[in-house]
Amino acid sequence: MINIISATRLSHDDFLAEAPLGASLKRLAFDQRIHARIAFENRTSLSEIYNLSIDAPQAAEILVFIHDDVWIDDYFFADRIIAGLQNFDVLGIAGNRRRLPRQPSWCFTGQMSDKFIWDVRENLSGAVAHGTAPFGRVTNYGPVPVQCELLDGVLLAARRDTLRSRGVRFDPRFDFHFYDLDFCRSARAAGLVLGTGAVALTHRSQDAFGSADWHRNYEIYLEKWGE
Repeated sequence: MINIISATRLSHDDFLAEAPLGASLKRLAFDQRIHARIAFENRTSLSEIYNLSIDAPQAAEILVFIHDDVWIDDYFFADRIIAGLQNFDVLGIAGNRRRLPRQPSWCFTGQMSDKFIWDVRENLSGAVAHGTAPFGRVTNYGPVPVQCELLDGVLLAARRDTLRSRGVRFDPRFDFHFYDLDFCRSARAAGLVLGTGAVALTHRSQDAFGSADWHRNYEIYLEKWGE
């Protein structure tokens, strides 16, 4: 069994009618292996919502943490996740083979003025589509599957018992930004192997790199990891 775990500010009905993930869950309703755990009208951090599912006694064997503004374009979704977790302890759809000090994102190496500096393609892996409708324009970062140090938090999957046995959780200090980088570092510190898999998604969101909230979380992240 697979739990798709997400949080949304929308009500139950609005989520199903308006959210990309809501539309995707209706499309995937044929797959009896998939069950959703959605926090509706949510005002708490993603980390707290995700941790509740890790610790829930009735949680499924496989947990997929995903944003509510994502269309799952792949109707073999469950099979892709299961196959990916045969290779890695934590699975993502985009990531970086390396991690640098003070790295501001999985895909950036640093910041120059108001612009972020992309890492070279040789270090990146995966693909994500973007747009305002399903089956958006694909950005291909690099080959898949690849073992990584950091993964994009748009989708993270793991086996529940693996996270529990290694004591890996999301840090609730990170309400949205940097929860994914922090989680990846915690997983690696616990000896888990991270990597990318082939799953077709379209992400509707526009990133908020450089916002005041982003900077606040970045400072917490740097302090926590001594950077």
